[in-house]
Amino acid sequence: MIHDDHDKTYPGDDAGTEPPSKSQRKRDMHALQDLGEQLVALSLDQLKKVPMPESLADAVREAKRMTKHEARRRQMQYVGKLMRTVDPEPIIAQLEVFNGVSKAEIARQHRLEKLRADLIEDEKTLQAIGELWPGADFQQLRTLRRNALKERELNKPPRAFREIFRVLRDLDAGAAGGPDAGDVDDESED
Repeated sequence: MIHDDHDKTYPGDDAGTEPPSKSQRKRDMHALQDLGEQLVALSLDQLKKVPMPESLADAVREAKRMTKHEARRRQMQYVGKLMRTVDPEPIIAQLEVFNGVSKAEIARQHRLEKLRADLIEDEKTLQAIGELWPGADFQQLRTLRRNALKERELNKPPRAFREIFRVLRDLDAGAAGGPDAGDVDDESED
């Protein structure tokens, strides 16, 4: 007798054809509600920069206004329900930018930190800054550079050094027309 193994199914076969389990659907739903919680925690300015449908944005703003626990809980469930109808990837990407964890944002910060270090070492770097951002305030940058050098020499806190980074970051954000990176912490300013 010959056995026909073609009718048997093995774990992993046609993995994409079975609907997700009830447990998986609940995990997905809770993940979307958590994402909604992160949206509610954003400032209104940050919220404007997150790509999402207007109905979801309205629901998130409404949840931000609510103070009563039960009403807010129900509103957050509604936000989670609306989240199921949108692609969460662009929202997650924007949240990563706000948190400074996206690869592009990290690369941008490293580039600005290198530019700041170059400026501290050589004032001629102002020419490169002028080519990148013609509207830069060179007098302000020269003053900050001088102050940063004095701070380093006198072992003072690096206030001017940090301010140079902020100025460069603002120039870069203005030129890119992208999100204001002012919401991102400067983790490597020393």
